[in-house]
Amino acid sequence: MRSDDIEQVAAIEGAVTSAPWTNRQFQQSLEQHQCVVICQRNADDNVVLGYMILASVFDQTELLNIAIDPQHQGHGLGSQMLNSGLQSLADRIESVLLEVRVSNYAAIRLYLNYGFIEVGRRRDYYKTTFGREDAILMTLQRTAVKTRN
Repeated sequence: MRSDDIEQVAAIEGAVTSAPWTNRQFQQSLEQHQCVVICQRNADDNVVLGYMILASVFDQTELLNIAIDPQHQGHGLGSQMLNSGLQSLADRIESVLLEVRVSNYAAIRLYLNYGFIEVGRRRDYYKTTFGREDAILMTLQRTAVKTRN
């Protein structure tokens, strides 16, 4: 991800969540974390189809944000991006953590297919149009990452 991708990334974020990150949050992530986009080349420019942000500290990585443009969902791009991110982790990383909305069935299915397991819940963590919903906390141990090649 580059700074000039942030407008497109923020537009995707706004399309997929009711509480989107700001452009400033994406810019700060770009400066501090591993940020990846998946693009489609057009005649004059690249169109961002999705993005992923990973933050690593010591022996853990947290998947902070991942999304695919709604017009391009259902074609395996999220799986492709997640797989690429997991394979690129430094050798010191022992586990990957994430949280996901309980209503995000497609993402939960994707994470389960990669070997993530539920390790807890955060009650009323996410804002919704109709109130709040829980976050499922999930983790993936590095041994499971290495077997996905």
